[in-house]
Amino acid sequence: MSQGKRYPLPFNPRRLDRRAVDIVKRLQWDGHEAYLVGGCVRDHVLGLRPKDYDIATSATPGQVRRLFRRSRIIGRRFKIVHVYAGREIYEVATFRKEPPRGKDEKAVPILDDNAFGTAKEDGLRRDFTVNGLFLDPVKKEIVDFVGGMEDLEARRLISIGPPDLRFREDPVRVLRLIKFMRRLDLQPGSKEL
Repeated sequence: MSQGKRYPLPFNPRRLDRRAVDIVKRLQWDGHEAYLVGGCVRDHVLGLRPKDYDIATSATPGQVRRLFRRSRIIGRRFKIVHVYAGREIYEVATFRKEPPRGKDEKAVPILDDNAFGTAKEDGLRRDFTVNGLFLDPVKKEIVDFVGGMEDLEARRLISIGPPDLRFREDPVRVLRLIKFMRRLDLQPGSKEL
């Protein structure tokens, strides 16, 4: 299992979506590393109600598809699995890492995103530190590879990686930055990751 700073849940685990927790448990019972990840973790830490629950795992899309009868693989740039539970759809993504680049490609945006990796590598590929948090509902802990808990406490929004490069990779991140600043009352900041 990947290493990261671990925090006990700062809220009652009963607040978590039961179906999302069941998906994580099933993946773990099948021998895969799996977590609730991203905005749902951030929102719970801030005392907000998440609009959806995303799951990240070491299982490949094919392995996830075989585990959940009501699921389908989607995506072109990066394959994910939609798992259907009741009327809800849960996105299950395999941990990804930065694809290998040549020396002169360090400042070139990533266009092909299908390199699988570890939980830590996946955390380092996310947009902002506050979205790089992983929650293990079985161990009832948050795993933080990027300093997101510290940034939430300080109410700051930090890009993971060089902001100019990250915003060129995905211009929608600029809109997400503005949305998070307004909706979550976070201030932009910077630090070396």
